[in-house]
Amino acid sequence: MGREFGNLTRIRHVITYSLSPFEQRALPHVFSKGVPNMLRRVRESFFRVVPQFVVFYLVYKWGTEEVEKSKKKNPAAYENDK
Repeated sequence: MGREFGNLTRIRHVITYSLSPFEQRALPHVFSKGVPNMLRRVRESFFRVVPQFVVFYLVYKWGTEEVEKSKKKNPAAYENDK
């Protein structure tokens, strides 16, 4: 039949390492290495990402204004109405 839980398979040629949760440090080097690394990555990708968002925003703003203008009636067409 089947094997009992805990001895389901035998894994060969695989080395695993583990560390006790009590020996781990929570969030090591977050402020000393993580934040500067994040700032460096943002600075490196700024000119690749931001121009696309600026162009998208300008096109979106222009399109929204054009739609609002097209919804309005032309007052010159109704000048001679009584």
